[in-house]
Amino acid sequence: MADLPTTVRSPEGGLVDHASRALGAVFITVALLGVCWALEVVNYGGDLTRQYGIQPHNVHALWHIFTAPFLHANLDHITANSVPLAIFGFLTALRGLSRFIAVSVITIVVSGLGVWFLSSSNAVTVGASGLIFGYFGYLLARGFFERRVLDILLGVAIALVYGTMIFGVLPGQPGISWQAHLFGLIGGVLAARLTRQRA
Repeated sequence: MADLPTTVRSPEGGLVDHASRALGAVFITVALLGVCWALEVVNYGGDLTRQYGIQPHNVHALWHIFTAPFLHANLDHITANSVPLAIFGFLTALRGLSRFIAVSVITIVVSGLGVWFLSSSNAVTVGASGLIFGYFGYLLARGFFERRVLDILLGVAIALVYGTMIFGVLPGQPGISWQAHLFGLIGGVLAARLTRQRA
């Protein structure tokens, strides 16, 4: 009787695969931060912020929901966003470029539309905080939808360390778009649902 073909995954292959994913996630994260910082340099004086930020209720500027997340109001703004964007962006990117892009696009659309519909007409909103909350929501919800133990543990760890971020979705903080935060979080959870892969 002929032996049936089998596939055995060597420990070395597994390590190489994990290392490759981690290296790819680093590259994606550095590229994302690089785009934001390069735009901040170009945007010295704030002209791009005024031109390409989200302008609520302006139909002609609706497409700005795709440019606003990569622009920032000033150096303090981008500095404050860089560390959480790097952490959550890296953890999200560990699942690969296509998943990262899908999560990012879903988050940008949901967060941007929330800002566009609900913010004051005289406000211009920019910044990666909607994306940050999206990645945060995605990482929290991913384990629930995919039933993977490691993802569940990661979500619990993130909730314990960064759980106070949730207060950022509440109105009342001057100069901070709670709409971007709230709908970014919703977009991240939605992305976890739409991009799920069962173990």
